[in-house]
Amino acid sequence: MSEKDALLSKISGKTARIGVIGMGYVGLPVALQFCHAGFRVTGFDIDSAKVKSLMAGQSYIKHIPAENIKASVSSGKFDAVTDFDKLKECDAVIIAVPTPLSDKKDPDLAYINSTAEAIAPRLRRGQLISLESTTYPGTTRDLLLSRFEKSGLVVGKDYFLVFSPEREDPGNDRFQLSVIPKVVGGVTPACQEIGEAVYANIVGRVVRVSSCETAEMTKLLENIFRSVNIALVNELKMLADRMGLDIWEVIDASATKPFGFMAFYPGPGLGGHCIPIDPYYLSWKAKEYDFSTRFIELAGEINTHVPYWVVGKIAETLNKSAKCINGANILMLGMAYKKNVDDMRESPALHLLELLGKQGAKMTYHDPYIPSVPKTRKFDFHLNSVELTPAVVGAADAVLIVTDHDNVDYDMVVKNAKVVIDTRNATKRVKGDKKNVVMA
Repeated sequence: MSEKDALLSKISGKTARIGVIGMGYVGLPVALQFCHAGFRVTGFDIDSAKVKSLMAGQSYIKHIPAENIKASVSSGKFDAVTDFDKLKECDAVIIAVPTPLSDKKDPDLAYINSTAEAIAPRLRRGQLISLESTTYPGTTRDLLLSRFEKSGLVVGKDYFLVFSPEREDPGNDRFQLSVIPKVVGGVTPACQEIGEAVYANIVGRVVRVSSCETAEMTKLLENIFRSVNIALVNELKMLADRMGLDIWEVIDASATKPFGFMAFYPGPGLGGHCIPIDPYYLSWKAKEYDFSTRFIELAGEINTHVPYWVVGKIAETLNKSAKCINGANILMLGMAYKKNVDDMRESPALHLLELLGKQGAKMTYHDPYIPSVPKTRKFDFHLNSVELTPAVVGAADAVLIVTDHDNVDYDMVVKNAKVVIDTRNATKRVKGDKKNVVMA
């Protein structure tokens, strides 16, 4: 029996062991979904604290219930380790590690490189390797295949290699992992067949594409589409403000058109691990082809400028009360990059904290999902969330709404605040006098 047929037999019988490298916002949900489908799964992470939490049945991600982890561990379907030698026991290995940017906004593939180096000496016959981390077209071949070829094993015959981009929307209950179609691109037709067979167990629809490069480009297009459209509405927000128009009303009115329009909304800047980062992967790769991705770069410039514009709006607002940012007490509502999640990766709140702090503002924040601001690659603020009370709100010279969490009492905020700078239209349902609310 060929390695392909043997692996397909294991997959169909659910005796294949699944390994997932990276127990973060992408890897952990994938691991648990395979457990739910009846597979035994090993989660790999270099963070021993995460591994310890998982084996204790604890969740460190808000939208993943601890009960799901505990049930998978207690049933023997799931274990988490830091020992990468256990990769040899896995029939399918899924890579879900971060792909950040360098300080110069170039791709930082250190995590993929180190993961490839960990897999290479442990690669064996009959294994599938799937890369899910967002990256530029060519990464699967250039960084993984080139390393694995040194083992002497033949891709598509001895082992199998695919790229299948992650698609996650944390906090969105409408789109759980199982209902989101999964794009899969293989190095060879046999790789494609194995990849589709594995993922068909956890999603309702697998979308076949012709190559790894096509799959890699697909994920970039999805996020570039959002980045460009968000940049458009952010630019129009700044123009509408100067023209004395409410951009939110304009967007809502435009959204009544039943064709040819998709509503995107402005904000204080881009956040999350995908949209602020992924477009730069393609613009960087494009240079190799002597090509300038002008739309991508312009969108990046506009979205990068938005936090500075918000700070200017705060200064303008405080100035009307004969105050300046230097020495002002500013209460920030929201530290997460989007509402109702505990994820602060690339959150515009971090940039706003930095910009306002540099101008001498005294910063506090409230976020029910982020009790403290941990040290990140770029920032180290040593701040803890404060309780949101009328007294706390009233003591601030300005309240800045950065994230529109649903469990915040905006009526109370508007009633007690001297001034509210709202970057998310969070106060739209507040009734009564809103003369102290400034849209930004």
